[in-house]
Amino acid sequence: MNTQEKQHVLFMNLIVMFHSLAWQQLGKVKNPATGEIERNLEGARGLIDTLEMLKAKTEGHRNEDEERFLNDILKELRLNFVDENSKVMNQTPPADASKDGEKSP
Repeated sequence: MNTQEKQHVLFMNLIVMFHSLAWQQLGKVKNPATGEIERNLEGARGLIDTLEMLKAKTEGHRNEDEERFLNDILKELRLNFVDENSKVMNQTPPADASKDGEKSP
């Protein structure tokens, strides 16, 4: 494997790693360490932002496959982030909860 092929594989693996972590943070797959579904939208947003930064920093240096793959991953993550965020925004607090999270007297 030459240097260019190795860099291609490493770049694609890096994208897949961030994608997998974001998928976990979105609550779409179980956390392998706990076996539980965990949603952390701030963490997911940070991973999406990291992929967007990687895209900006590698502009003009990606081949066609890398370009398509990165764009597809970002599109998928953004759509799923919006979906998960809307679920959180549409949740209603329990009727007996006050603003500060304590029960009313």
